[in-house]
Amino acid sequence: MDIVWYPGHMAKAKRALEDMLKRVHVVIELCDARIPLSSRNPELLELTQNKPRVLLMNKRDLADRKATDQWLEYFKSEGEIAYAISADKKGTLRPALPAVQAAAKEAVDRAAARGIARTVRAMVIGVPNVGKSTLINALLGRSSLEAENRPGVTRGVKWVKLSPYLELMDSPGMLWPRLDDQEAARRLAYIAAVRDEAIDSYKLCLYLLNDLMDIAPEQTIARYKITETDLRGEALLNHICQKRGFLMSGARPDIDRGVAAVLSDYRDGRIAKLTLEMPPV
Repeated sequence: MDIVWYPGHMAKAKRALEDMLKRVHVVIELCDARIPLSSRNPELLELTQNKPRVLLMNKRDLADRKATDQWLEYFKSEGEIAYAISADKKGTLRPALPAVQAAAKEAVDRAAARGIARTVRAMVIGVPNVGKSTLINALLGRSSLEAENRPGVTRGVKWVKLSPYLELMDSPGMLWPRLDDQEAARRLAYIAAVRDEAIDSYKLCLYLLNDLMDIAPEQTIARYKITETDLRGEALLNHICQKRGFLMSGARPDIDRGVAAVLSDYRDGRIAKLTLEMPPV
């Protein structure tokens, strides 16, 4: 199953970001704590390499805590400023604003030396569906931006004023034109960074089930009451449909319902707190 997805609005968004970066003091990058490496767009990293950057690993509540700690140590060893958050849980956001303000301090101090009270402008970037709009809404304390658990909701560049001296820009999620690493592409599809309509959800579900049985077999078996633990792929999905009562006439497995349930269960953290990749060694 090859995954290729790069809508035209993403190319347009990239051009807009290149222009807006000239007016930005600091970049806030969001990645998904379940796939911290695969959910970082190398093109965005290249575009923002000359700007102070704060990396926020979002959806930490859906990831394995020990793995998240290892990722934070890894990013720290690489010289990055990184924190783990859950954008929909405001209590986890306390380090975010001080980190952004500290990253922008040099620009603010330069302006202050000239007698200017500088408004810090921060750009929020990341691949689709990592929670950029949710983060800004949480910081604002209100729902001023669209935020849904699907890619492609934010289409244009939007500035919001967080305080008299801090403005945030929400930007459309950007994938890169060629997803050469198909394992990373599948992981992006697992977290819905790629539209389900653009992929074969059935095949994606089979890959996901195999990964779940490798990474978290006990939790997966418990979730779906699996009794034949050596099953994989299509046979495992059929077995899950039988166990969950996803049946059509003639006791045939309702595959579409089974696929939707497995993908939703993983994305919402109902199977286990899982991290699908570990830091490089």
